[in-house]
Amino acid sequence: MEILMYTPTKLIFGSGKLNELHKQVMPGKKALLLISCGKSTITNGSLDRVKKELELANVEYVIFNKIQANPLKNTVMEAAAFSKENNCDFIVALGGGSVLDASKAIAFMATNPGDLWDYVVGGTGKAQPMKNTPLPIVTIATTSGTGSEVDPWGVISNLETNEKIGFGMDALFPKLAIVDPELMKSIPPKYTAYQGFDALFHCTEACISKFVNPMSEMMCLTAIKNIAEYLPKAVKDGNDLEAREHVAFASTMAGLIMVLTSTTAQHSMEHAMSAFHHNLPHGAGLIMISKAFNEFFVEKHACDGQFIKMARAMGIKDADKAEDFITALVNLQKACGVDNLKMSDYGITPDEFMKLAVNARETMGGLFLANPCELNDKDCAGIFEKSYK
Repeated sequence: MEILMYTPTKLIFGSGKLNELHKQVMPGKKALLLISCGKSTITNGSLDRVKKELELANVEYVIFNKIQANPLKNTVMEAAAFSKENNCDFIVALGGGSVLDASKAIAFMATNPGDLWDYVVGGTGKAQPMKNTPLPIVTIATTSGTGSEVDPWGVISNLETNEKIGFGMDALFPKLAIVDPELMKSIPPKYTAYQGFDALFHCTEACISKFVNPMSEMMCLTAIKNIAEYLPKAVKDGNDLEAREHVAFASTMAGLIMVLTSTTAQHSMEHAMSAFHHNLPHGAGLIMISKAFNEFFVEKHACDGQFIKMARAMGIKDADKAEDFITALVNLQKACGVDNLKMSDYGITPDEFMKLAVNARETMGGLFLANPCELNDKDCAGIFEKSYK
């Protein structure tokens, strides 16, 4: 039994907890306040609430509002330059997974020279070592999906090279994370489902991973149970605060699981999909390939026991075979109205399958090491083909 866990982030979780931000010790005096290029934080009032909290804490701030749904390297570099120009000494990231992910890379590039891809490991990244300590980060999650509020990782896209790669290190753990489920009530049903399934797959992938351990498995199964029970309720009624709380709890737990272990190649494969088709939401892409991806390992009998445990956590109490997990997964997708997503709706064509498979391994090949058995490029292309609609 081997466990390595390092979680230096102070987590404040609960409805209404955003109101306690001003009571916390801030890691600086002037913040770069990051939000998305959309209007959600403005229309739902969360931006005004955060501004008020920062003012109560006597913190100055400037706002950067250009983060895309799949954050781009060029935007990271622009935000880092903006931070330097305004002499910001820490970052407050208010938003969903894209904003939280981007905050890690921006915090890094605000203090380090050159280009982000000089430091990225994988693909065309140059894997140079960190030269200067990144800016401290405060995260305020407005969605339940990535768990990025409590881990040191972010996924950034490079349109010039068609790469979407995870970037992070211990120095990028947020100093403070606030998860207030009240901020999530306005998320539309479709995106509630996409984000919830992203959190689910963090857990299901970690549970079948070669690197699963007793602590990560315990957390995975707890999070899976919460998502299976409460995500359909949150999709049906976004104002169901109890459902929002349980899904947010599961999502944050999934972020902590990423500290204990890792996802598998399912995430690498989706990153390839959205690297070439940037309008594809990450969670939607994961849903599209999830059935075929897991069926590959079920058919190989790679980890039957883990699939049975997950099926039971998802409500099939008498599950006794790996296939029961596939049944539970399909049922949950139907309950959330996402069982008929089509790759073709996002411009993906069958002649891309091998290209996507190769890209997945070249850019995020490390996750393939976590698979419960070998998955080669031909196998990946076959999963894309089986998933295609």
